[in-house]
Amino acid sequence: MTTAVNASTVTGDYTIDAAHSRLGFVARHAMVTKVRGQFESFEGSLHLDVENPAASSAEISIDVVSVNTASEQRDGHLRTNDFFDAPTFPKITFKSTSVEKVSDSEYKVTGDLTIKDVTKSVTVEWEFNGVATDPYGNLRAGFEGKTTLNRSDYGINFNAALDAGGVLVSEKITLEFDVSAIKTV
Repeated sequence: MTTAVNASTVTGDYTIDAAHSRLGFVARHAMVTKVRGQFESFEGSLHLDVENPAASSAEISIDVVSVNTASEQRDGHLRTNDFFDAPTFPKITFKSTSVEKVSDSEYKVTGDLTIKDVTKSVTVEWEFNGVATDPYGNLRAGFEGKTTLNRSDYGINFNAALDAGGVLVSEKITLEFDVSAIKTV
């Protein structure tokens, strides 16, 4: 349950709690189904400013080798140069450049997403789920976000043609975020 707190209590710096957050993705496979995956190892920080959302910011760093689609063979392939090339580009990063309040609970966060040393601006639509004090006295803020991108824009070009037409992996990838962040200051 969300605890009612004032803006000055919520405003401040937060660390993403990776144990209670998910950074995931969805790709269409063989034109007929969707495959979901996530990254198991990441870290990030937020600065929230309730009174002036434009002064808010976010940074995330993801360990590419931690990709998990529940298939070790597929995960191994995703770590190769066909996809992420984890040995050469071990991190995916995001750093916000602007935050726009859309409604009381909706925000658009635009920033620089870097995958395989290619940086592009993306906008993530976020829903602010509120704040709560956990049993350990930590103030937590919760968010859900989503955006769609074209993987080939980041040099992730592997594909295979299907006999019936179409390709093995969609170009369009949906990124999904469920974030729990703990206030540090």
